[in-house]
Amino acid sequence: MTLPTLPSGGPRLLLRQMREVMAEGVSGQERLDKLVRMIAANMVAEVCSVYLLAEAGDLELFATEGLNPAAVHATRLKVGEGLVGTIAETAESLNLSDAPAHPKFAYRPETGEDPYRSLMGVPILRAGRTLGVLLVQNRTHRHYTDDEVEALEIIATVLAEVVASGEFSAASGVALRERLAPVNLHATGLADGIAVGVVVLHEPRIHVTRLIAEDVEAETGRLEAAIDGMRASIDAMLHEADANLAGESRDVLEAYRMFAHDGGWLRRLREAVVTGLTAEAAVERVQNETRARMLRSKDPYWRERLHDLEDLANRLLRHLTGDVATASKQALPEGAIILARSMGGAELLDYDRSRVRGVVLEDGTPTSHVAIIARALDIPMVGRAERLLERAEPGDLIALDGATGELHLRPTADVVRVFDEKLALHAQRRAQFHALRNEPAITLDGVHVRLNINAGLMVDLPNLDETGADGIGLFRTELQFMVAPTMPRLKAQAALYRRVIEAARDKSVVFRTLDLGGDKILPYGPRNVEANPAMGWRALRIGLDRPSLLRYQLRALIAAAEGHVLSVMFPMVAEVAEFVEARRLLHMELDRAQGAGKRMPSAIRVGAMIEVPSLVWQLDQLLPICDFVSVGSNDLMQFFFAVDRSNPRLTDRYDLLSPSLLRMLRHVVETADRRGVPLGLCGEMAGRTLEAMALVGIGFRAISMPPASIGPVKLMVRSLHASELQALMEELYDEPEHSLRPRLAAYASEHNIPL
Repeated sequence: MTLPTLPSGGPRLLLRQMREVMAEGVSGQERLDKLVRMIAANMVAEVCSVYLLAEAGDLELFATEGLNPAAVHATRLKVGEGLVGTIAETAESLNLSDAPAHPKFAYRPETGEDPYRSLMGVPILRAGRTLGVLLVQNRTHRHYTDDEVEALEIIATVLAEVVASGEFSAASGVALRERLAPVNLHATGLADGIAVGVVVLHEPRIHVTRLIAEDVEAETGRLEAAIDGMRASIDAMLHEADANLAGESRDVLEAYRMFAHDGGWLRRLREAVVTGLTAEAAVERVQNETRARMLRSKDPYWRERLHDLEDLANRLLRHLTGDVATASKQALPEGAIILARSMGGAELLDYDRSRVRGVVLEDGTPTSHVAIIARALDIPMVGRAERLLERAEPGDLIALDGATGELHLRPTADVVRVFDEKLALHAQRRAQFHALRNEPAITLDGVHVRLNINAGLMVDLPNLDETGADGIGLFRTELQFMVAPTMPRLKAQAALYRRVIEAARDKSVVFRTLDLGGDKILPYGPRNVEANPAMGWRALRIGLDRPSLLRYQLRALIAAAEGHVLSVMFPMVAEVAEFVEARRLLHMELDRAQGAGKRMPSAIRVGAMIEVPSLVWQLDQLLPICDFVSVGSNDLMQFFFAVDRSNPRLTDRYDLLSPSLLRMLRHVVETADRRGVPLGLCGEMAGRTLEAMALVGIGFRAISMPPASIGPVKLMVRSLHASELQALMEELYDEPEHSLRPRLAAYASEHNIPL
């Protein structure tokens, strides 16, 4: 028997019929029963079924045409179980001519589905979350056409909005209960601080209520007009950026403009409208598909690009609805806590800092741009807050601890009281730190420890004065490259470096040359897939293999430092020969500038980062040709212990206060002291008070950290005797313990050293 294909008119005819059913004054269950009968008839299917996510997290058969009616609300599958569960788990459609032969097929005798061989199922998606599964079945072995698959996906788009609106009591009921109940999460702390405030959605939800087009030609015109309006608004922002925004922010807007002209994205939008959806529903459908695919990608590059497309889709929806203002441009309530799936650093800069108490991200890592900026702005932030957006509503009370990752949505009165106490204590500590701002970090026995900040953006620079830091121990030059849609030109690089030097005035600044590769991917550069990128082609290795890139940056640094001291540090040096070659390239650029009659830096200081253990055993050869060296504790630790820092299973496996690691650092200190070469350390180790105390005990006299750590570390330094601590450390290096943390914490407690 040959089955007919989808009737003439395809999804348009079915969507018109669905609009009539949804306008009827019947119960949600009756409406869903009518819809599955209509879909089955329209698609010439013998079975049409809808499974929705139930309260326990299972997929419940909610309506069917063709299967045993007694199975409705009785048949359940776990996400990942059977073909229905697989569709829900992967958020991908299945099209099978012999479904029972599929290895994931799960037989449910109560449904009476024995005669049916072919199956086509699609996920019901909204906001990246699977709400259910829509499927059709036939007795014969057949492969459904692409047009039929597309028709079912369009129908699922409409069903998703109906389900999310509270029409049915399964997935919508779960969502309603979640929106009302307190939610307690242990997320990831990204920026230190305590905050209690009200929820403000970074991208306020635009509820699409009109899903089915009455006039496809008119909807096409609306879409084209909205695209033009969106592009014009981005162009206007870029024009404004020329005068008002920092280079990094403007570069992000340039990236938005490129996405706004992406041909593939625009083609999918136009095709969705032609099928019979409104322009708004078309944007929702395309973005749902994109979001589901990208969220399940293991490639971090594509997961990062999702944010750009999310932002663009939201901008387009605002132009379609006439609501073109974003949260950052609206009047914020007092004590706003911004919630977002993800956020770019420039977007955080757009907010009124005086009203933002905190930020919560569903994604986010400690090394992301927005986390770095949040720490620079001293805004508490947590990330990895899974599924929080779908459970939060604007105006909800929320409390967070940016140090521990503790997060409470709609907290109870007891939780609010505890956080109020935390805030009071935090305020006392901040006042204590502020009082020390202009005091030097000198121990009780007169040892001066230089406390520097890490920076990478212009927004970091006010922290030099606000914290009383001694200088910038590490300026990450790669951030300018990473946020730009194209390679920053020589003048743009030099202008940024010059502003940094001028803002620091008489304080020292150490510029680290590009540390790209690994997890730092340029949006415009080649993407090299490596099995272990952290130990692959990155940092100085790229600079030496692409000397024109390194020389270009060195040329900009020399131009920026005219009349000032220029301190340049090369990252990821694995052997002395690499440093010699890098220094040779620097001298070539110095000779070039001098030959051209350029005004030269008043002095040149050239250093190396000790991040690769092999370099530790070449210090006697390296130090005589270095002006200074700096230990990069983050990479050095992961290479020393063979630890992938991005692997959550290994996060607490090895300790920064391991005797073996501290003993190696002591060797570095002794060698640098013997050679008379200035030594520093930068990395998370320097910003944690107990670890920083250990560094002072080892003999480090210059450490660089996030700005928010300056106050706590300075208070700690001014409370200890360096000589006593150093004597204690000498007794501990040979201990066989996993970590010296308990011993050092006990010492701090006994000697009233605040941590």
